[in-house]
Amino acid sequence: MNAFLLTKFSHGAGCGCKIAPSVLNSILHHVEKTHFPGLLVGNEDRDDAAVLDLGDGTAIISTTDFFMPIVDDPSDFGQIAAVNAISDIYAMGGTPILAIAILGWPVNQIPPEIAGQVVEGGRKACSEAGIPLAGGHSIDSPEPIFGLAVTGRVPIEHLKKNGGASAGCRLFLTKPLGVGILATAQKKGLVEPAHLELARRSMLTLNKAGERFGKLPYIKAMTDVTGFGLLGHLLEMCQASHTKAWLQMDMVPTFDIDMLRHYLANKCIPGGTLRNWDSYGKMIGDLTEEQRYLLSDPQTSGGLLVAVEEDSVNDFLKESSSMGLRLESFGRLDSYAGGPFIELN
Repeated sequence: MNAFLLTKFSHGAGCGCKIAPSVLNSILHHVEKTHFPGLLVGNEDRDDAAVLDLGDGTAIISTTDFFMPIVDDPSDFGQIAAVNAISDIYAMGGTPILAIAILGWPVNQIPPEIAGQVVEGGRKACSEAGIPLAGGHSIDSPEPIFGLAVTGRVPIEHLKKNGGASAGCRLFLTKPLGVGILATAQKKGLVEPAHLELARRSMLTLNKAGERFGKLPYIKAMTDVTGFGLLGHLLEMCQASHTKAWLQMDMVPTFDIDMLRHYLANKCIPGGTLRNWDSYGKMIGDLTEEQRYLLSDPQTSGGLLVAVEEDSVNDFLKESSSMGLRLESFGRLDSYAGGPFIELN
């Protein structure tokens, strides 16, 4: 058994250590929007990756993602971080083609062979996605950090973005919420192994479905749900699409609700949850405390959030079922006419 519990060396956990949305907005406020010939997607609408037109009907997708440990096992940490980074390519409807590693390591505190296990976990995830882990860069850092820079490719007609959704679209999420709560329970030493295994399996699952979803014209917008929680990433979709979301709380996919309530009652609330709500709560309708904790919970390697034209929902469900996904709509979009961007029915 690994004697170095990686989560003890990090102040955050996975995507929960992302900079809060409000702080990120403040940073980017001072950064000019990038205007470059052929740049199809930059930083305008907080999309998952940058996209550059190659001039032949296809485009290159470029992204990077990295974070501190969310699990103690080094191989699992590397694999989860890699799955999370590759997800940005799938969220744009693309196919990953190449990855390089990003490693920060406290070399005087944790043996280098454990870092090797982390990188090997990343290589395993890349192999599952059918791409090489072709190199990378490392630094000596006070906390363990790992992730990938990933390159992908997509036919421009299949490109999916935050924007593009319209009134009437139905909302779907391909993985359950609650990873942040369970990860916090782990850091507090309160999580049951079987419950942690649920989160682990979810985080290790590639969002390969996004590549096929990109080919479906009735999917009007797509993103993955990570550190800003469901509300944060749905808010980005609504703002980019000029829509308003109505959610049916009992249909939002989560891990077993009684299990999550148990951990919430024991104060297993990620710091990222509170930062998320403080950042965007004023743009959301009235929610109970529990609803805020669930819907703002920072996800690591979370699922794909998909907006589907209402008339094509049955076709979408058949397509997703053929990939082993059992999905149900948890909300719908209307045109935005002021007020909160997201409310409960």
